[in-house]
This record gives sequence, structure tokens and C-alpha cells, in this order.
Amino acid sequence: MRILKFGLYADEQGLAWVRELVDRAVGLQSARIVGADVVRTYADSDLTTAEMYDFLAEQWAVEHPGRSGGEREAVELRVRLVCSLRTWRAVRKTVIKTLCPEGMAPHACRVPWFAA
Repeated sequence: MRILKFGLYADEQGLAWVRELVDRAVGLQSARIVGADVVRTYADSDLTTAEMYDFLAEQWAVEHPGRSGGEREAVELRVRLVCSLRTWRAVRKTVIKTLCPEGMAPHACRVPWFAA
């Protein structure tokens, strides 16, 4: 079993969108999702995802000046897959490319993210 981890600054709609991207990427490969969790605190420490991914909220503020983050919060999406390492890498690469597909030109991501 392999795990995909993404730090996200998202509301429920943004989180659902990222899950759809992961589902699609997995569907293109010979992989199977066996579970997914949205983590807000880490079991082995007092650290929260808000503390771990605070830079994603800052990214939102810079990319969307004057706009409120609304219901967005910093979370970690963990998706457990049954697949080979090669397939895991392909799925991860596809998700990363689709999270913010505009390339290197300055732009604002729909959901600020970090591949953990």
C-alpha cells in the first residue's frame, strides 16, 4: 500500500475537486483507492495541519488580494492506494500537473497545495 499526501488550503468544494482529480488520475492507472482521510491534526504530535501548512493560507492571500479565505482551512488529504511504486509516481505526477496546470507563468491556483 502507498499513500499520496497533499497539503491543501481548501473549503469543502475545493477538497471535493481535489478528490475528483485524484480519482481520475487513479482511474488512468492500474491502481485502486482503499481509503482516504482529511487530516487536521497529527496523531503523534501536537502539531496541526493549520500550523504545518500555514504558508498555503499566505499563498491564498497573496494570489487573491482583498478576498477572504472564506471557509478554507489548511488540511492534509491522505489517499491510500494499492499499486506499484511506478504507478504511485505516475498518479502523483498527474495530480500535481492538474492541480495547477497553467505552467510556470504567474497565476493563481484554484486550491493552494503542497505535495507532502
